[in-house]
Amino acid sequence: MSDRILLTLAVFVFFLFCVFLMWRGWRRKSRTQSVQVPPFAEIPAEPGEALLESTGLYVSTTTAGHWQDRVVTRGAGLRTGAVWRLHEDGVAIERGGAPDFWIPRSAITGVRKDKGMAGKVMGIDALLVITWLAGDVELDTGFRGDDVDDYPQWIEALQDTRNDIKGGA
Repeated sequence: MSDRILLTLAVFVFFLFCVFLMWRGWRRKSRTQSVQVPPFAEIPAEPGEALLESTGLYVSTTTAGHWQDRVVTRGAGLRTGAVWRLHEDGVAIERGGAPDFWIPRSAITGVRKDKGMAGKVMGIDALLVITWLAGDVELDTGFRGDDVDDYPQWIEALQDTRNDIKGGA
C-alpha cells in the first residue's frame, strides 16, 4: 500500500513540477515580449460611430507570418469572447476578462481569412486575421466571428483603407 502512495505522490509532484515549468516559461516569454512589442493602443474615449460590428472569439495575436508564435505580453495571449467594432479611424477590440485594445487604421497592413492561429485550428477560412504594425513589430490578430458571413464586409472595408492610405501617400 505504501508503494502505491509513494508512486501516486511522485506522479503528482512531477505533474506540479511540469505545471510550474510551463508557468515559468510563459512568464519569461511575457517579459521578453514586453520589451520587444510596444503596448497596444487603448480604445479612444470617443471612437465615433461603429461602421461594422461582430461578436465572437478573440483567438490570439501572433507575430506576423508565424501563426504559432503567440504574443503573451499584456494579456494579448488570452483567448476570450470579444466584440470587434470597425470605426472610421480603427478597429476596437473589446475582450471579456482581458484588456481591450485599438488597432489604428493607419497601422493595418493586411486582412485575410485563415484556418488557424496559436494552437487553434478551425475550418478553412474560419478566422478573420488583421495584420498590423505595433511600433516596428508586425502582428497578426485573429478573430473567430459568430457569423463568418460578416468576413467579406470586414475584408472589403479594411482593404479599402489600405488602398486609401497607399493612394494618399
